[in-house]
Formats: sequence, C-alpha cells, structure tokens
Amino acid sequence: MNNLLVVPLIIPIITAVILVFLREQIVLQRIISIITMIFISIISFLLLNFVQTDGIIRLDFSGWLPPFGILFVADSFSILLVLTANILTTICLLYAFSTIGERHEKMFFYPFVLFLIAGVNGSFLTGDIFNLFVCFEVMLLASYVLVALGGKKRQLRESLKYVLINVVASWLFLIALAFLYGTVKTLNMAHIAQRVAEAGQDPLLTTVAILFLIVFSLKAGLLLFFWLPGSYSVPPTVVQALFAALLTKVGMYALIRTFTLMFPLNQDVTHTIIGVMAGITLIAGCMGALSGRDIYTIATYNVIIGVGFILIGLAAGTEAALTGAIYYLIHDMLAKALLFLLVGMMFYVSGESVVKKMSGLIQNYPLFGWIYFFVMLALAGIPPLSGFMGKVLIGQGAIEAGSYVLLALGFASSIIVLYSLLRIFLASFFGESTISYEDRKPIPKAAYLSFILLAITIAYVGVGAETLAVYVKDAAETLMNPSIYIDAILKG
Repeated sequence: MNNLLVVPLIIPIITAVILVFLREQIVLQRIISIITMIFISIISFLLLNFVQTDGIIRLDFSGWLPPFGILFVADSFSILLVLTANILTTICLLYAFSTIGERHEKMFFYPFVLFLIAGVNGSFLTGDIFNLFVCFEVMLLASYVLVALGGKKRQLRESLKYVLINVVASWLFLIALAFLYGTVKTLNMAHIAQRVAEAGQDPLLTTVAILFLIVFSLKAGLLLFFWLPGSYSVPPTVVQALFAALLTKVGMYALIRTFTLMFPLNQDVTHTIIGVMAGITLIAGCMGALSGRDIYTIATYNVIIGVGFILIGLAAGTEAALTGAIYYLIHDMLAKALLFLLVGMMFYVSGESVVKKMSGLIQNYPLFGWIYFFVMLALAGIPPLSGFMGKVLIGQGAIEAGSYVLLALGFASSIIVLYSLLRIFLASFFGESTISYEDRKPIPKAAYLSFILLAITIAYVGVGAETLAVYVKDAAETLMNPSIYIDAILKG
C-alpha cells in the first residue's frame, strides 16, 4: 500500500508526457485526462482510509531510510488536501471539455493541467523540504504556461509579472534552505523538527523561520498578494478556477506544516507576525472586494479574504483553531473553484464583467442563478453549508487564544464576503434582462454538470461534516502533536 503514495505524482506526469504526443487527438486527450484524474482521486481516497486505520504512512525512495533519503509522507492533513485537489480538478476538467475550445486544447492545455496537479500533489506529500521546493517549481512552471495560454497581450503582461514574483520567491526559498541546512544539517522535515526541538529555536533559527514565512506568504497571498489579482484574472475561466482552488492553498499548507512541525517553539514571534499579516490581509481583501466593480475583481479579492481567514487558525494555534482551518481549507478549495467557474460563465453568457452592465440573468438561467446563490451562502458561512463549521471552530480557537481583534476581523470579513457576492447576485441576476430569450447563449451541459457536482460536494462537506470529522480531527491532532509525525518518520 505504501507504494501507492507515489501514484498522485507520477501518474499525472507520465500521462502528461503521453498527451504531448496526442496534440491533434482532442477527444482522446479528454478521455485519458479525465480517467487519470478519476483514478488518482480513487487512490487518494484509499490512502486516506489507510492512514486512518494504520496511521501515518511513508514511502522511502530507493530504500534509503530517513533522514538520509527522499521520502513521501501521508498523514490525514496532507492526504485530505490531495483528495480534495484531485476531486475538484476532475470536475474542472468536465467544465473545460465544453468551454476551453479546440485552440487551447491543441496548445497542450491538458498536459499542463496534469503537470500542475502533479506539482500540487507532490507538495502536499513530500516529507523533505528540498523536494517541497522541487514540487513547487513543477507546479509553478505549469502555471506560468497556463497563465499565458491564449497569448493575449494582457495575459503576457500579467504572466511576466507572475513569473518575476515567483522567481524572486524561489530565490528566497533557496537562500532559506541553505541557511536551514547550514544550521541543522538536514532537510528532512521530521529530522529538522527533532533537531530544532533538541537545540531550541534560537534567534538564528527564528530568522530562518521568518524567511520561510516570507517565501510561503508570497505563494499563499498572505499580505504579499499584490501580484495575485492581475494574474488570476487573465487566464481562461477553468484555469482561474484551478488557480483559486489550488495555488494559494499549497502556500497555506506549507505555512501550516512549517510552523506546526518545524518551527513551533518561538510562537510569540512567528505566530504573532502571522496573526498581524492575516489581519491586514483580511482588511485589504475586504477593501478590494468592496471597491471592485467587475465580477473578476470581486471574486479575486474573496480569494485573498479566504487566505487571511484560514491563517487566523494558524495564528491562534489551538486544536480547535487548526481543526477549523482544515475544515475551511477543504471548503475554500471547492467553493472558490465553483465561484470562478460561475463568474466565468456569467461573462460568457452576458459578454460583460462589470456588475452594473448586466442584469436579469436568472430569467434565462434559473438553475445557474440559484447555484450562484448557493455558493454565495456557503462562502459566507451560512449554516449548515460547508463554510460554517470552519468559521465556528476558527472563532472558538481565536477566543481560546485571546485573539479578539482577529476574531472581530474574521467575522466582519464574513459580512463583507456576503455583501460583495450579494451585490453581484442582486445586480446581475435580477431586474430587467439584458439578454432576450432568443439571443441567449445556452450553457453547455458539461458546464452545468460541473456546477452541480461541485455544489453537491460543497453540500456534503457542510451537511456531512460529522463523517469528515474523524479525518479532520486526526489531522489536527497530528499538527498539534508534532511527535506523532516525527516518530512515524524517524522511528517507524
């Protein structure tokens, strides 16, 4: 069973390479890519249940035992995110089949989506920090191409900015790795945690930790999100949805893993900085969402609000807060993917992205309108939908940690999320229709299917929170007790 750990990384890469040679065979590309994603989703589900019954599992490449070799590790936290990422990517591919267009499909869209998900899965599963850097780069290289896919002038401008920012972040990542290795003489995450616990987190290690905080904050969009609105608004809709659902989440995963496992000791410094950054991110995200006039800007700033809210959970650092952060991460990945798919479809059917220039969409597309209403309620945290449990637990954690300012900002941001998305709903879906029944563009059935599947999944995360609780609580327990992870790697 341990060998299955490599499947979420290696199968998408092999499939992507094969698809490169099938450039003109669009139908075959679709079939192979969707079968690949369904297969990886099933494997991820099996791995999740295996972790639940047998504990943390690892795969030592070439038989080199830790801390010397390369390894993959699956605990409940990482494999939950792998499963969520693969399910939503599968559903997004359904949307792509009917909307992305043959031109993009012949420009290696499917191979680069598979490279992207391989990088995401690898980032979640790797057990050493250098391979986290490698998997980040695989993910980013694919995303560079996907941002520029289509070759429009605005896309090329934003992709250049996106590449430059991430090159700087990668350079800082390498510097941080060099300082870390020079200090603790290992790159295995569990071994780093053990060495830091033995030696204590002195000022040098705390400085290294802050350097990692800057790097992962750039990736996650925590405070350092100035590159994000432009980069997320130019690629095709399905790419926007994948970016909103996956890229910032990998950065948040790295932050949570780093500051619960490797650098948990000097929380007065590190967690206070994370709390301040989360608070400012929430304020800036809310201001952007309130001032936005077009649907893409409002949706993008809602991504930034989500980043700030989830990292309140890390800043608070209690078991309830981390449990809430995990619930909210899963919810946010699914809900943001659906929100961006819906926003892209609004632009497709109306030809407008400015909120005030479209109205009455619900007259021609009633199901589409009510699905938007549903995801709006989920993102606002209305019970019993998927955002509710995460918000309650993060709020409980903030109270336990005495972080009342963050608590107030977090719940105020929920009102702003509801207001900003409700503004789109009321202005764009109600009133006199700007599109006559005869002129309306039909929404493809595959797109509707993707909306419905994502909505069902979001409903399950909310209504079925009890069934997920066993996995989420196990993940939070591992984060709160790093010795569980360390013992599974170094003594297992």
